[in-house]
Amino acid sequence: MAEIALKKRIWGWMAFDWASQPYYTLGLTFIFGPYFAGVAAEYFIAGGMAEQDADARTQSLWSFSQMVAGLFIAFTAPVLGAFADASGRKIPWIAFFSVIYIGAAWSLWWLYPDGRGLWLTLILFYVGFIAAESALNFVNAILPSLGSDDEVGRISGSGLAVGYWGGVFGLIVMLLFFVEQDSGKTLIGLDPAFGFDAEAREGTRFIGPFIAMWYAIFIIPFFMWVRDDKLPNKPKIPAKQVMTDLWATIKSVFRRKSLGSFLLSSMLYRDALNAMYTFGGVYARLVLEWSLTMIGIFGIIGAITAAVTSYVGGFFDRKLGPKPVIRVCIYVLVAVGVVIVSMSRSQIFGIPLPEGSIVPDVIFFLCGAGIGGAGGALFASSRSMMVRHANPNRPTEAFGLFALSGKATAFLAPAMIALFTWVFNSNQLGFIPVIFLFILGLILLRWVNADGDKAEWSASLASSSRSP
Repeated sequence: MAEIALKKRIWGWMAFDWASQPYYTLGLTFIFGPYFAGVAAEYFIAGGMAEQDADARTQSLWSFSQMVAGLFIAFTAPVLGAFADASGRKIPWIAFFSVIYIGAAWSLWWLYPDGRGLWLTLILFYVGFIAAESALNFVNAILPSLGSDDEVGRISGSGLAVGYWGGVFGLIVMLLFFVEQDSGKTLIGLDPAFGFDAEAREGTRFIGPFIAMWYAIFIIPFFMWVRDDKLPNKPKIPAKQVMTDLWATIKSVFRRKSLGSFLLSSMLYRDALNAMYTFGGVYARLVLEWSLTMIGIFGIIGAITAAVTSYVGGFFDRKLGPKPVIRVCIYVLVAVGVVIVSMSRSQIFGIPLPEGSIVPDVIFFLCGAGIGGAGGALFASSRSMMVRHANPNRPTEAFGLFALSGKATAFLAPAMIALFTWVFNSNQLGFIPVIFLFILGLILLRWVNADGDKAEWSASLASSSRSP
C-alpha cells in the first residue's frame, strides 16, 4: 500500500508539470508572446514609429516586463519558502497561486488586434507568470521526498517530460482548431472553432481561456494525491525567528563553495535560457517574419525534443549525475546562441542568401530543437543538483534559494538584450549577452561538487546551532 501511495504521489507531482507547462509553451514563447509582439509593433507603428524602431521598442518592453516579474519572484521565493518550511505546509500556497494563475491566464483574451488592452494584458500576463513560478517553487520542494538522490534525477526528468508533452498537445490543439493564419483559417483549413471571429483574432486570443481551463482540469490529480508531509506537533515559530533563520541560511551560502558556485552558475545559465525561451518566438516574429502558425510548429518541434531529452537526460542523470548533463546542455545552447546572433532573413554568418531562401527557416527550426532539447534536460538536472545541495529538513527554503538564484538577476539578460538591441538597433545582435551568460555559467560549474554538499550543510547547521 505504501508503494502504491508513493507512486500516486509521484504521478500527482508530475501532473503539476503537465497542467502548468502551457503557460510557458503557449503563453510565454510560442503563441501569446509572438501575438503580443505583432500587436505591440503595429500599435507603435500606428503611433508614428518606423518599423525597425517599433520592433526594437517591442522587444525592449517585453524584456523589461520579464525583468520586473523576475525580480519580484527572486526576492519573495526564499521568504515564502522559509515560512512554508516553518509551518510544514506547501499545498495551501500552491492552491493560492493556482487561483491567481487561472484568473491571469483567462485575461489574455482581452488583447485585441488593434492594441486595445495592450498594457493591461501585459501586466496581467506577468502576474500569472509570477504565480506560476511561485507555485513551482513549492512543487519543486516536494521533489526530495519522492525518492533518493539517485532517483530524483530520473523523477525530475520524467516530470518535465510529462510537462513538455502537455505543451505539445496544447500547441497542436490550438494550431489545428483555433489559431488563425493570414487566410483566416487554421492550420488544417478550418474556421476557428466555436464560431470565433477570425478578423478579431478570437481564435488566437482564446489562448488565455484555454490555458486557464487546461490548468484547472489537469491540476486535480495533484491536489488529490499530493499531501503535505505529516510533521510532529511543534510550537509556532515567530516570524522574526523565521527571518533570522533565513538570513543565516543565505549567509551560509558564501561558506559552502559547491552550493555557492552552483547557485551562481545556475543564476547565469538559467537567466540566459529563460531569455532564449522568452525571445525565441519574438525573434522569429520580428526577424524572420514568421506567422503564428509557423511559430507554433516551431514550438511543437522544440517541445517534443524537450520532452524526449528531459526523459533521456533523467536516466543519464541517474547514471552519471547531473553535472555532466548540465555541462553538455550548455555547450549546445552556446552553439545555438551563436547561430541566432549570426542569422537574419537575408544572410547567415555574413554569407548572403537569395531572396525567399528557406535556409534561415530550416536553421531556426534546428535551433528550436536545440533550445527545447538542451533546455529541458538542463532544468531537470539543475533541479536534481539542487536536491543534492538541499537541507532535507528545509527543502522549500532551499528551493527558494534556487528560485532566488534563477531570478535574482532575471533583470540581467532582458536588460542586456534591451540595451544591446537599443545600441545596435538590431534584434539579432541583442542576443549577444545570452552567449556570454552561458559561458560564465559553464566556467563556474568547475567548482561544483558533483555529489552536492550535504556534509557541509550538516557542519553549517551545527555551527549556527539551528534546530531541524
